[in-house]
Amino acid sequence: MGFLSDDELSRLSPAAQSLYPSPIPVQSVSSDEFMPPPQTAKQREFELRVKEIGSRLARHQGLSRRAFFRTASGMAAAFLAMNETYGPVFGVSQAEAATPELANARAKALSGQFIMDMHTHFLRTGTRIKSFINQRNAVGKAGWNAALGEKEQTIDDLMFQNYMKEIYFDSDTKVACISGAPSEVPDDWFLTNEMKASARSIINRLSGSRRAMSHAIFTPGYDGWMEQVDRAIEILKPDSFKGYTIGDNTNKDLSKHPWNLDDEKLVYPAYEKFQKAGLKNVCIHKGLFPPSVEKQFPHLLPYCDVRDVAKAAKDWPGLNFIIYHGGYRLGPVGDAWANFEKTGRVDWVSDLADIPAKHGVKNVYADVGQLFAQTTIAEPRLAAVMMGILIKGLGADHVCWGTDAIWTGAPQWQIESLRRLEIPLELQKKYGFKPLGPADGPVKNAIFGGNNARLYNYKPQQRAELANDQFAMHKDYYDKHGEGRTNMAYGYVQKDA
Repeated sequence: MGFLSDDELSRLSPAAQSLYPSPIPVQSVSSDEFMPPPQTAKQREFELRVKEIGSRLARHQGLSRRAFFRTASGMAAAFLAMNETYGPVFGVSQAEAATPELANARAKALSGQFIMDMHTHFLRTGTRIKSFINQRNAVGKAGWNAALGEKEQTIDDLMFQNYMKEIYFDSDTKVACISGAPSEVPDDWFLTNEMKASARSIINRLSGSRRAMSHAIFTPGYDGWMEQVDRAIEILKPDSFKGYTIGDNTNKDLSKHPWNLDDEKLVYPAYEKFQKAGLKNVCIHKGLFPPSVEKQFPHLLPYCDVRDVAKAAKDWPGLNFIIYHGGYRLGPVGDAWANFEKTGRVDWVSDLADIPAKHGVKNVYADVGQLFAQTTIAEPRLAAVMMGILIKGLGADHVCWGTDAIWTGAPQWQIESLRRLEIPLELQKKYGFKPLGPADGPVKNAIFGGNNARLYNYKPQQRAELANDQFAMHKDYYDKHGEGRTNMAYGYVQKDA
């Protein structure tokens, strides 16, 4: 599955065979849903810097460069190279990169931070969706996880067992929501609603605490979709509902049922059911519809932006509309940054952030899955200003953590990036952005977990139980004796010209 032409595919190669294994990718990596841009001059500069810094510090610590880049100091060194390339965007010091004890102490001090990732995935057993295998094979030398370059990846790496490892043991994530995606082809649902509920039950039983939540997917227009909503509410007891206004995002060529959030006749009866059942959180996939995909499916464009959010939010003040990916359109990062410098806006993200002021609503939220991951490696200033735009428009209490892992691998690299990220002072002053602050300061703590905990009524007592449950015990052992945490991203890169 994928939507690139044969000519486009001929210009791509797996990142695992092409990229230097830096802890942070040295070139933009994509899935097969859109054409990745070629390596930029800045990314080439970063590649040279990270190689030099890695070689020097690895020798100093008596490690191979590959081994060094799997340590906390190696990750710090990569952020140091990012700062030297793009300017001071990430909080990191020379001492942290050069001193393992210092880097390890920082990592340990932050390991208990409450992180509630309400946007995660894995695939069902027997899935026909095989393209993600190529993405995992690409990780090894894309830089997020050099260990993946040491073995051929299989579909098993995208199944439940590895999901457990990457979410709960290879990252500082404490609570995760199991999500999914629908399709016109029943076999192409990532997970059925029943599978998500079952996985939630297994995780919570194994941990002895509430470590997992799950979505139920609702599909306006599909045959029998309202009956499925009723069944989910009665039997599956989802923690929230999730919808794709694009219809079928997996097989866009087959999408027959796109819909709008503010369709009073079609969708509002479902909202009434959600609200009556006490399910206030409506999670909606938006954005991630670059110009290259628009050319193939122009009729789907009106369903992928955020034009339908405001009316639905105003008509249903008792529901929370959580817009996944922050509505980020996606496209050439250089174009997005140039447009921001010219206009002070980012396509669709700024439109989403404008909704509260323009329409007087307080129930619109942004989940940052993929918005954050896609821009951090290519133009970290864009990642920073998008966080600034969302916080300024929606409020720091309305921006929520989600990673879209495990498509992008264990989410620790994204966690570490936000912990270190700061909006440059000149941009704060020019655009009126407030600072993001310390890694465990009030803004980042709210985004990482506080906001999701409030939305999902995750109580302080439940949070306290996590410190001594079965997963906490096993993670402590894993951290001491296991293979170590991974930090990944997957996909294809353009071959050298």
